[in-house]
Amino acid sequence: MLAHRQFIRYVVVGLVSNAIIYVIYLVLTQLGMGHKLAMSLLYAVGVLQTFFFNKKWSFRFDGAASPALVRYATAYALGYIVNLSALMLLVDQMGLPHQWVQGAMIVVVAVMLFLAQRYWVFPQLSRSDAT
Repeated sequence: MLAHRQFIRYVVVGLVSNAIIYVIYLVLTQLGMGHKLAMSLLYAVGVLQTFFFNKKWSFRFDGAASPALVRYATAYALGYIVNLSALMLLVDQMGLPHQWVQGAMIVVVAVMLFLAQRYWVFPQLSRSDAT
């Protein structure tokens, strides 16, 4: 099943990317960088690195790269807003530990972004069914 293979590939790309970025996030915040600034900087890095892997491997998208990148960036901008809002509400207002909130948001935003990529960023009509 195509959706299942795409999801598995997407998860692999996401796990590797987010594991690396989360460790860097923890290091930056331990060194004194604010949690929102660290998340913001690393979010941008993550968007750029995962675009290539998700386009080529996860979704095997063969359409034009420029429009897909605009859609990808738009989806990730919305994900960023969700992530930042959660940090502002749950950490800044409610006092929850930023490490736990950011860890949970990785999962929430990842699911949201998979759905956006599958149905909007890399539309099915342009995807190859090759494994």
